[in-house]
Amino acid sequence: MNAQVETPVEARAVTPRRHPFPTLLRREYWEHRGGFLWAPVIAGGVSLLLTMIFAVVASVMARKAVAEGELEIDGVTINGLDLSLITSQMSAHDLQQLGDAFDASLLMASSWPFIVMAFVVFFYCLGALYDDRKDRSVLFWKSLPVSDRDTVLSKVVSAALVAPLLATAAALATMVLFAVIVSVLVVMHGGNAFQLVWASGGPFRMAAFVVAAIPVYAVWALPTIGWLLLCSAWAKGKPFLWAIVVPVLLGVFVWWFEVMGYFGLQADWFWQNVVARMLLSVVPAGWMDAVNLHGIDAPGDLRDVLNLRTLYSTFLSPKMWIGAVAGALMIAIAVRLRRWREEI
Repeated sequence: MNAQVETPVEARAVTPRRHPFPTLLRREYWEHRGGFLWAPVIAGGVSLLLTMIFAVVASVMARKAVAEGELEIDGVTINGLDLSLITSQMSAHDLQQLGDAFDASLLMASSWPFIVMAFVVFFYCLGALYDDRKDRSVLFWKSLPVSDRDTVLSKVVSAALVAPLLATAAALATMVLFAVIVSVLVVMHGGNAFQLVWASGGPFRMAAFVVAAIPVYAVWALPTIGWLLLCSAWAKGKPFLWAIVVPVLLGVFVWWFEVMGYFGLQADWFWQNVVARMLLSVVPAGWMDAVNLHGIDAPGDLRDVLNLRTLYSTFLSPKMWIGAVAGALMIAIAVRLRRWREEI
């Protein structure tokens, strides 16, 4: 007689159930790694290549101007490209202006990955829920134990956080290499690279700013992300045209019939706060329209505008949160549409 021994409940091996959301994020990354990662990296590389070409051309032209006695600064003819001699005769105000000019050029050089990211995020959201219906792979994904909510939210997080994080990493690498290139040029012409490039803290300040801007971008971009996902989930064809035509026609209707006049507003308000928010919120620094510049005498000064206090003042703007709520509602509708729309 064989006796069966029951395993106590406490001794049974319990396999913890893993949440599928991290797997969904990895899936989005691997399927779109070219746009999320390599496109910003290549854009940063192109920016650095153009910087080196410009540096070589500018150096050759400056040497030619020196040789011909045509290089003047404040009416003084320069006989050589000795930066240490030139900077020693500059006032503290002039050196600060030189540092601001370097900060501006640093920001421009590192903006290329973000510009490319805006296009990547725009078209990624447009195809996020449309492409799998087009190739019928949606049937396979629906057969897995993954909810439509998690699937859509993984695409939202990929567009709002993953893509900006990777673009920021590419921008930071571009910043560092740009500063190194400028440092080499300064040393080659007898200047003090630490004083002119690094001592002002420009590279570190700009790096901290672009990292701190990620959560601001994530919230600000929600209206466009939500609208594009809604079009991607709803459209039976050509989601790009639907995404563009509907807001534009709505803006034309409001302008033509002067609808905003009933609220004491101009049609420009509708174009800026509705149409632009639906289509252009994924553009980096679009939130600058909502920053609190109160108390800033010269808003064009990078040191005044590009700081954490000004950056996070956008969270005090009603425009930020109204757009975020509208984006969340459109994302919720996109989830509902995905539950029953499986064909194009």
